[in-house]
Amino acid sequence: MKIHLLDSTYELFRAFYGPPPKKAPDGREVGATVGLLRSLMLLLSDPEVTHVACAFDHVVESFRNDLYDGYKTGEGIDPDLFAQFPLAEEAVAALGIVVWPMVEFEADDAIATAAVRFKDAPSVDQVVICSPDKDLAQLVVGDKVVCWDRRREIIYDEAAVIEKYGVSPASIPDYLALVGDSADGIPGIPAWGAKSSSALLSKYQHIEEIPEDIEQWDMTAGRARRLAGNLAEQMDDALLYRQLTTLHTDVPLKESLKDLEWHGAKQEFKQLCAELGVDDLPERISQWA
Repeated sequence: MKIHLLDSTYELFRAFYGPPPKKAPDGREVGATVGLLRSLMLLLSDPEVTHVACAFDHVVESFRNDLYDGYKTGEGIDPDLFAQFPLAEEAVAALGIVVWPMVEFEADDAIATAAVRFKDAPSVDQVVICSPDKDLAQLVVGDKVVCWDRRREIIYDEAAVIEKYGVSPASIPDYLALVGDSADGIPGIPAWGAKSSSALLSKYQHIEEIPEDIEQWDMTAGRARRLAGNLAEQMDDALLYRQLTTLHTDVPLKESLKDLEWHGAKQEFKQLCAELGVDDLPERISQWA
């Protein structure tokens, strides 16, 4: 079997900024929630999709905000989108899919925990992480755990991660710490771009293993001196950024592998669709719990 784990906060954002807005009969904006449901129903129409879970950032802030003041917050999120966070969780649960609403942790941490927990189960052929988020690339293992960019229809196995970023999955947190990740509010280390970071991390894997002797760096002396100087001055910052970009695999998820099996939409899905003004969706459900 395959397990499909969805970064549903990303999916909700994509649905909000993709299709046109939609109002429910009561006047609420529900377009992102409806778009997410349509996307999930399309996914469930694939016979290979049998075991599914959706992770949400129930609140945007997490324990990482306590570690670093500059980490991402909910500031700037469109109110019409923010208001749909709880509605989307309710709708996905009514569709019969396991929902992980994260508060202390982030959605990516729930996905990381599930991927590590279930990948070695005898019945699991592959764990498919449905997200293009570069943070999640650190979870890729051979072709056993892969990332799937559903919008572009691209599968990232370990070879594809190395080709895209120039480093192995194990070095992705180090790479993001050096290069930075604007989506998460991580500035990176000055002058450390993708090319220089991947060149050194592909050889030394982790930040603290990069030698102080720049003669071993295989780049021009001037460039190496600048990079080394910046890293030495901000080594503590670099290690903090890596801590922020490293996903946790100890989220207390209560569900077993069996619980992830989709048995169909729940009966309350019909009423919820009526409230959203999309009476056509229940007619497309192939299976009811």
